[in-house]
Amino acid sequence: MSTESAASHRATLWGATTVINWATLALFTQWAGPVPPFLLTALCFGLAGGLAVLMFLWRGERRALMTALGQPPLGWVLGVGGLFGYHLFYFIAQQNAPAANAGLISYLWPLLIVILAGLVLPGERLKAIHLLGGACGFVGAALLVGPDGLDWAGEYTPGYLAALLAAFIWSGYSVASRLLARIPTTAVAWNCLGAAMLALLCHLAWEPWGWPEGANLWAILALGLGPVGSAFFTWDIGMKRGQVRLLGLLSYATPLFSTLVLIGAGLATASPTLLLAALLICSGALIGSGWLGRRASASRHSAG
Repeated sequence: MSTESAASHRATLWGATTVINWATLALFTQWAGPVPPFLLTALCFGLAGGLAVLMFLWRGERRALMTALGQPPLGWVLGVGGLFGYHLFYFIAQQNAPAANAGLISYLWPLLIVILAGLVLPGERLKAIHLLGGACGFVGAALLVGPDGLDWAGEYTPGYLAALLAAFIWSGYSVASRLLARIPTTAVAWNCLGAAMLALLCHLAWEPWGWPEGANLWAILALGLGPVGSAFFTWDIGMKRGQVRLLGLLSYATPLFSTLVLIGAGLATASPTLLLAALLICSGALIGSGWLGRRASASRHSAG
């Protein structure tokens, strides 16, 4: 194995750990308790960004950190806005709708990445297979909106809308990041701290001050260390140095893993509707990626 391929393999492995990390996001959010969304966002990103800066300094990457501070204004807007916006609306969704349902809707982002990439990225085209995958995924999401299907008048409507908005924010952030691929991974640390400061200002302006009763500090620490912390750095490494297509396919399993984790923890029930929705969303993402078509074509060629 060449040095270059070995480095790519290691980066892919790092990126693959992100999928496992993100599968615990809904679980730890539920266990965190009734923490206001802005405060929870500030705590998680403050911990993630602070520890990341210390880690880079310990590794002797002070110059890289200082260089990352000079990233273009668009990098700051995209990085801080994407991290802050997605997790704010994800936390709102988790606190205003059933955990598994809200999680599955928010995990439409891998599918939306495929569709948005076909619409806005140079050299990419939106094809019928993308639309078919999109329809499949949205049918799966529709199954989760209320006990009787598409029930937007129910009490969980704010949560479902927040989850859908979170999916669009993260997919838009991911696609737009390709235009800023030269920005180093160290910039993620500053983006986390920027998101924490923005969330803290919003918390002080609009949410009640003080530590909320019933909040679990250890779950908040787990969020800041894992799915709202180290996950951003491992994903960034995988996207920039690893096998992007393989990591993209692995990310399609995230909603299914997340649902299984919630069921295992007793926070969701393995109902037929829930499992069907998970299957439709994952299948829609696979169809939209074109992976199934490529596999079938490869099989025909090898048979011939």
